[in-house]
Amino acid sequence: MFKLSNKLIYMDYCIHKFAERFKLSLPEAFSYLYENKGLSFLDECYEAEHLLSLDDAVTDLATICRHNGGVL
Repeated sequence: MFKLSNKLIYMDYCIHKFAERFKLSLPEAFSYLYENKGLSFLDECYEAEHLLSLDDAVTDLATICRHNGGVL
């Protein structure tokens, strides 16, 4: 339970930072990340990603989303 809670908090921080960097609303950022597999990436790669800075994680998210059809 504790691990899941940490993962959700981390994902929330990443969504906020992604929205901030790309000047999106939170719903827009969430939708973009969901549709372009960014949230799946964070879920699957949490163990490694949470060790990086949030800025690095946002850069990784942008790269993953671009590879999955995102246009930001």
